[in-house]
Amino acid sequence: MIRIPGGTLLMGSDEFYPEEGPVHERAVAPFELDAHPVTNAAYAAFVAATGYVTIAERALNAADFPGADPADLVPGAMVFTPTSGPVDLRDWRQWWRWEPGAHWRRPFGAEDAVVDRGDHPVVHIAYPDAAAYAEWSGKRLPSEAEWEWAARGGLVGARFAWGSDVRPDGAVMADTWQGEFPYRNAGAAGWVGTAPVGSFPENGYGLHDMIGNVWEWTDDYWTHRHVPPGAVGVDAGPRPSLLSAEPGSRIPRRVLKGGSHLCAPEYCLRYRPAARSAQAEDTAMTHIGFRCAR
Repeated sequence: MIRIPGGTLLMGSDEFYPEEGPVHERAVAPFELDAHPVTNAAYAAFVAATGYVTIAERALNAADFPGADPADLVPGAMVFTPTSGPVDLRDWRQWWRWEPGAHWRRPFGAEDAVVDRGDHPVVHIAYPDAAAYAEWSGKRLPSEAEWEWAARGGLVGARFAWGSDVRPDGAVMADTWQGEFPYRNAGAAGWVGTAPVGSFPENGYGLHDMIGNVWEWTDDYWTHRHVPPGAVGVDAGPRPSLLSAEPGSRIPRRVLKGGSHLCAPEYCLRYRPAARSAQAEDTAMTHIGFRCAR
């Protein structure tokens, strides 16, 4: 783990997506953060020690999916599949599919396995799966403010974790989509999909993969805008879980940070410290992992 100094974070951004604002100050106490995302090898050690079964490996609860065919309520997860050419980027269903049998050991289904990818970040991790690992390891999940502060690596107000330019001197700084999304990806430094942790430059605090590779869970419930501490007339404490859920759903959503290998500027320019995304706690996908704090 890396010791992260405390300080005052200038949190958020008003440049890109509305959910990143308003920019405001947030005090962050000193803490420790994993130097890189939790790997397949590390998660395998946890499962071997505890017998834990991830959400993607469990049968779905019919009460959470009213009207669904019972035959479809089988263990599985959401898997990314490139399209054959350009598509309407407003319809994510063209590149995401539900894959029975997909989980952290087999990210793309029964024909895939992670036996030779022990140093890659573990994926298909739902929020309870990350929280269980954190508790077992004597750690916790970081808050959104802690995560963003750490990702900035000491830089104040910079667009990216390494500065203002997406490719300083032409260098690829993170594992993000290189090409035309969602059909052509040349790979970042040769990696299409996840990359071994530490394959790209560390930030100012010595942390790897804070940007790109996999989205990472935080412990904060989702809000559509930041709620600055002390905001007049607004409860700035923890948000009730049901307020975070999508309309019509009772599944809480948490904040993901950092972007992933699927982030492309024309679709998801979220490979920045200020960027954030909402994710239902029970949903596992091929581009979501985590790291722990203490």
